[in-house]
Amino acid sequence: MALAMLRCAVAIAQNLLNGVSYGMILFIIASGLSLIFGVMGILNLAHGALYGMGAYIGLSLIGEGVNFYLAGLAAIVIVGLLGLVLERVFLRHLYKQINEQVLLTLGLVYIFDNLILWVWGSKGRIIEVPAYLSGITNILGFNYPVYRLVIILVGAAIFVALWLFQEKTRTGSIVRAGMDDKQMTIGLGINYALFSSFIFFLGCLLGGLAGYLAIPMMGINPKISFDILLFALVVIVVGGVGYVQGALVGALVIGLIDSFGKAYFPDFALFTVYLAMIIILLTRPTGLLGRAQ
Repeated sequence: MALAMLRCAVAIAQNLLNGVSYGMILFIIASGLSLIFGVMGILNLAHGALYGMGAYIGLSLIGEGVNFYLAGLAAIVIVGLLGLVLERVFLRHLYKQINEQVLLTLGLVYIFDNLILWVWGSKGRIIEVPAYLSGITNILGFNYPVYRLVIILVGAAIFVALWLFQEKTRTGSIVRAGMDDKQMTIGLGINYALFSSFIFFLGCLLGGLAGYLAIPMMGINPKISFDILLFALVVIVVGGVGYVQGALVGALVIGLIDSFGKAYFPDFALFTVYLAMIIILLTRPTGLLGRAQ
């Protein structure tokens, strides 16, 4: 009896950590998407494709012998700059035009997906992390991958950094003011377009970072764009739009539901995620931490 209870406790602890580590990947990508939509009112459905681009660009750089960390840094900067080009050339002309935004960014998803197929092929990929990140460690009597723990720490650090940026800096104050009343912010003489472009760059950079960090843990394939985008949108709906606190809470909720659902209800795991979203929408239409406009 005691042994059965111990095994049950270990399984729960493992699924808990799995849910938190996956939730941190979802948080990183969803926080960028949430900031872009909250600040600019742009629904960037190409965000999932940028996740894939970050992963594949990093994969190529590592294949050329670039250091794991430098490859990641280069990949996310390239993705951020790519996103900035898309914003400057296309999306800045579509403010408050949701239908046009959806059509344009959906088209970009197909372009990026086909580019990935053309350059990297259709096979799934995975990369090896440095040796000191690839092992396992003992936590309360059970073994657990070091890299997943690193993902949790990185996600927590990014949350703290984004929260400090949003709540404690002048740029963050302008961002929050713009979310509440964009026209008033512009009326005060603030170059809100510049701040919006910076937020778009930051959001795309976070999307690329999520893709790169996820490769050793989950792998990558050319069809991941829609799947990860769908989960990111669910996270935003659950947590609330525009605030990193909401993205974190939503990501952890969805990550844990997904992890325990796959462990105990494998045939209904995806259903449990959508069920949670529906319940939250019915009880809190603005999300757990969202605010009514």
